[in-house]
Amino acid sequence: MRMSVRWLMSLVGVASFAMICLPPVARAADQVADRLPPAAARRVDFVQDVQPILRATCYSCHGAEMQEGGLRLDNKKRAFQGGDHGAAVVPGKSGESLLLLAVAGLNEDIGRMPPEGEGTPLTAEQIGLLRAWIEQDADWPESADNQLVASSHWAFQPIARPAIPMLDEMDWVRNPIDAFVLDRLRNEMIQPSPEASKSARLRRAYLDLIGLPPTIDEVNAFLADDRDDAYERVVDRLLESEHYGERWARHWLDLARYADSDGYEKDRQRPFAWRYREWVINALNRDMPFDQFTVEQIAGDMLPEASLEQRVAAGFHRNTLHNTEGGTDQEEDRVKKTIDRTNTVGTTWLGLTVGCG
Repeated sequence: MRMSVRWLMSLVGVASFAMICLPPVARAADQVADRLPPAAARRVDFVQDVQPILRATCYSCHGAEMQEGGLRLDNKKRAFQGGDHGAAVVPGKSGESLLLLAVAGLNEDIGRMPPEGEGTPLTAEQIGLLRAWIEQDADWPESADNQLVASSHWAFQPIARPAIPMLDEMDWVRNPIDAFVLDRLRNEMIQPSPEASKSARLRRAYLDLIGLPPTIDEVNAFLADDRDDAYERVVDRLLESEHYGERWARHWLDLARYADSDGYEKDRQRPFAWRYREWVINALNRDMPFDQFTVEQIAGDMLPEASLEQRVAAGFHRNTLHNTEGGTDQEEDRVKKTIDRTNTVGTTWLGLTVGCG
C-alpha cells in the first residue's frame, strides 16, 4: 500500500507534537535509560538473581541495622517507598528507579553506589539483571522478606578473613587475636588488665587444657625455666596429655547428650555406653580430622568394611532417651527417639533446631 506524502507528514507532526508535550521528567528518564547497560534478555527472578546482588552490595548501608539516606532495601515495602532522594524502585520504569541509577553512577546527587572504598561496583551484567527485573514490573514475592531474615543472620554469611586492626599499642599484641581484643577494649574505653604472673598463666593453661591444676612440682619447674619458649613447651605437653581428650570430650558429650545411665525413675546403667565416650576421648587425643570425626559418628556403621571403632562411633545415635516405665507405648517411644536423634544431629552439626522443619 502506497503512503501519501501528506499522510506521512501528518504522522511526523503527531509524533513531534507528542514529543513536545511529553513531560520533561519522562523525557529525562528515557535519556537516562539509554545510558544504562542493556537489560538481561531473560526472565529475572528476584530471589535467585536480584536479592543476592542487593545482599552483597547494598545491605551493609541500606539494611535492617543501617538505612543511610532513609533507604532500606531488605524489605519490599520500604524499598518501594524509597528514601530521602525519592523512589528507589519504580516497577516498569528503569530510568526513574534511583536504585538502578545509583549503581550505574547516573545520578549526580547520589553518585555511584556503593561508594568507592566501601564495596565493589556492580558489573554491567549485574546492572542488566536489575534493569530487567524492574522493567519486568519488579516482582518481589512476600516470602522473600522472610528468607532474607534467615539468610542475613551472621551464622549464614561466608567465612571471611577480617583485616587485623592496626593500633598504636601493638607492643601489647603478641598474636592477631590480641589485636582484635585490644581494638574492642579501646572501643569500650576499657584498659587492658596487667600481664598475669607466670604462675597464674601456668594455672590457666592447665585448667583450660586438661581441667586439672598443676602440682607444686610442676609450678616450681615452670618458674625455674628461663627459656623463651617455656610457656609454649608447657602448652605442647598438655596437648599431648591423655587428660586433654578427657577434658574437652565433656563438651562434645554434652552435645551428643551422652549419659552412663537411662535416667527416669529406674536410672539403669547403660552397658557398654562407655565405649562411645572413650571413642570421643581417643579421637580428640589423636587429633582426628573433623570431617572424619563427623562421618564416623553420623554413619560409621554404614561405611564400607566398617571397623569396630567406626561402628562404636555411630553410637552417637544410641544416646537417645530411653524410657523403661511400665505401660510405655512402644510406638510412641520409638517416635520420640527418632525425633530426639534428628534434633540432636541438627543442633550439633548445623547449629540449628529442626523441630519445626
